[in-house]
Amino acid sequence: MPTLADLFTGLTGHPAPPGDAHRTEVTGFVADSRLVEPGYAFVAVRGEQTDGHHFIGEALRRGAAVVIASRHAVPADVMADTTVVDVRRPHEVSDLAPPVIFLTEESLRAVQDLAAWWRRRANPALRVIGITGSVGKTTVKELTATVLGQRFRTFKSRGNYNSDIGLPLTMLTMPLDAERAVLEMAMTAQGEIARLAEIARPVVGVVTNVAPVHMERLGSIEAIAAAKAELVQALPPDGVAVLNGDDRRVRAMASLAQCRVFTYGLRPDNTLWASHIESHGLDGIAFRFHYGEETVFARLPLLGRHSVHSALAAASVGLIEGQSWAEIIAGLRALEKMELLRIIVVPGINGTTIIDDTYNASPPSVLAALNLLDDLNGRKVAVLGDMLELGAYEEEGHKRVARRAAEVVDLLVTVGPRGRLIAEEALASGMAPERVVATDTPEEAVAFLKAHLQPGDMVLVKASRAVRLDRVVSALSVGVE
Repeated sequence: MPTLADLFTGLTGHPAPPGDAHRTEVTGFVADSRLVEPGYAFVAVRGEQTDGHHFIGEALRRGAAVVIASRHAVPADVMADTTVVDVRRPHEVSDLAPPVIFLTEESLRAVQDLAAWWRRRANPALRVIGITGSVGKTTVKELTATVLGQRFRTFKSRGNYNSDIGLPLTMLTMPLDAERAVLEMAMTAQGEIARLAEIARPVVGVVTNVAPVHMERLGSIEAIAAAKAELVQALPPDGVAVLNGDDRRVRAMASLAQCRVFTYGLRPDNTLWASHIESHGLDGIAFRFHYGEETVFARLPLLGRHSVHSALAAASVGLIEGQSWAEIIAGLRALEKMELLRIIVVPGINGTTIIDDTYNASPPSVLAALNLLDDLNGRKVAVLGDMLELGAYEEEGHKRVARRAAEVVDLLVTVGPRGRLIAEEALASGMAPERVVATDTPEEAVAFLKAHLQPGDMVLVKASRAVRLDRVVSALSVGVE
């Protein structure tokens, strides 16, 4: 972890004054004052909804050792009893005793530059793997990290710290002796992934897919593809672009690469491909890898046929990094010792099984979840709600999900105004009215489900996070109030 002296040097470009600051580690980096713990650094940034500068006082009360802020936005009253460092005038500081407030021109840019400085200090042999895509980034990140961890000292971005502020915060916790770093890269606007790549300097870039996610912000699927392609364009000539060759928009990014291209997918014309795919429901998947003349069988603890692409992406990185098939398969199986990523399976009331996939939702991810449900035994129940930020694709995206739901589920319960689009289209697609129930709130859905769930039901719960279908999961899960 960086020391207080490291932060001084990284932010000012000058050596820190002598003293304990050279031995004082900053133990964490957050941009949410509620997450501050003693010894942490709090980065005050202006967001769409709130301004972090209003919460500097709270961060200090929680024990923040460092605050990084924009100089013109810091309330005067919070600077009492702190060491104030204006990064333009570092020579004025003789004693670097915490808590320290660093005054920068613009805090987001400052912490990004600080993370880039920390990256430059890392092990010269460090290789960074950047991962982006509309759906599946986190799964691919986790799988890739477990694969690489079979041989290398591997660091990975934590949780969903993948944004213009999240990635710098997680990078600042990276040990300098790491040999591989697996970093998830998200975006909500053009240029963001290019900036993240400038900070992290990846040599391998993975693009999982392009789908109508964030359409409301970017306007078109072509704009989304262009934004994801920024990772490919940022790779150095000796790097490798790892592309989902089954996604035509991703495959087209090969023309933008100035480095080697490695494709993966289900088609035999990919560099690495899979065949003989079998879904064993909640017991995982099985399939065969094909790489040149090599064929390798794998049975993995991943849920749903769509997980094959995630496994292929992670295996591609392992092959590029020189790992053996034994290491790659062991890494992919290591996930068995972890939670099943975003999908959590829990026992439910009345002898049901709840498939909690409430982390987020887009049409491709809901379709994948419905395909998983289709592979399971038992009566199939889907609780689906609004999918947000789809822009012009909103109506068609919800209708597409509805048509697949009509093919798969025995009972469909929807939540929210966009959920009603799903219900209406499911009825139009031939579902019997008694099998479709539209509700306005999670609480209404819970009341209905408690009265109608049967032993052996498989209950998929999925929507955008803002719909709060996690409340449905909590209410229906055994032992959870």
